Amino acid sequence: MKYILITGGAGFIGSHVVRLFVKSYPNYHILNLDALTYAGNLENLKDLENQPNYTFIKGDICDEALVTNLFSNYSIEGVIHLAAESHVDRSILDPHSFVKTNVIGTLNLLEIAKNSWKDNFEGKLFYHISTDEVYGSLSDESFFTEETSYNPKSPYSASKASSDHFVRAYHNTYGLPIVISNCSNNYGSHQFPEKLIPLFINNIKNNKELPVYGEGNNVRDWLYVEDHAKAIDVIFHKGKLGETYNIGGFNEWKNIDLIKVLIKTVDAFLGREEGASDKLITYVKDRAGHDYRYAIDASKLKNELGWEPSLQFEEGMKKTVQWYLENEEWVANVTSGEYQKYYEQMYE
Repeated sequence: MKYILITGGAGFIGSHVVRLFVKSYPNYHILNLDALTYAGNLENLKDLENQPNYTFIKGDICDEALVTNLFSNYSIEGVIHLAAESHVDRSILDPHSFVKTNVIGTLNLLEIAKNSWKDNFEGKLFYHISTDEVYGSLSDESFFTEETSYNPKSPYSASKASSDHFVRAYHNTYGLPIVISNCSNNYGSHQFPEKLIPLFINNIKNNKELPVYGEGNNVRDWLYVEDHAKAIDVIFHKGKLGETYNIGGFNEWKNIDLIKVLIKTVDAFLGREEGASDKLITYVKDRAGHDYRYAIDASKLKNELGWEPSLQFEEGMKKTVQWYLENEEWVANVTSGEYQKYYEQMYE
């Protein structure tokens, strides 16, 4: 049995990665370490609770004693590091918590992995999941590649850029076996409802305003979360040590155009007349440090490791909207904070 530590596995992307690995690799025992802060939700993984190759541990990646004990007790051979503070607006209000988790927490994991594996790096891997936001903003028709210089513009992206640099430093200085991936915006089921797509689905359903930053012309590349999980699987098993891989959806949308597709899709599911919810769009003051455009060139991942997205955006959007509309209890529990009681009921 090979023990793999996945950090942040109760979050949006992490829960999809945990599920994929638990179900696809019965010879792996997946350890899910999550602090269950506002975005961590064990209801995301109810279907895995009784799986013999899955263990949940509530804890903080900054807790040196806890992480050291995990490496010692389970002889961990691989780390997939997703735990992070990830909301730009929150980072503007509270940058210290982003430095603590994203920088200090990552450094703690790196140091413990290095010390635990120092006698034999063979077969070990520290896989760090990052974001395209570390590259800054694009204003032309170019794309972020793995060679693009870092130019973070928000406290969130600055903290992720710092963590990326520490991961590379541990590879170059100590020989720690690492890979890094930088991904574009994800969408899909189980995303925390303050994020754009689930927030707007819920608002459209309830006839609430849809606040759009600026004129809605900022551009993002969108990737279905299950495709991201599959890319992580491929990189974990086939990625070249020390390399960075960009993961993108080849799928750019202006925010306002995406919102109109979302309105059309939700209205259709609810049996409303097309465009009925357009009136909910409300333009608000632009966000501080709002990058204009992100666009990922994922050709390295496609050409070297054979991965590419499986879903077209419209199909992924329909699946996403349908999931949120059919899982009203999940949305209500997260919105109200009730989901945080799930851990207490199950594990305490």
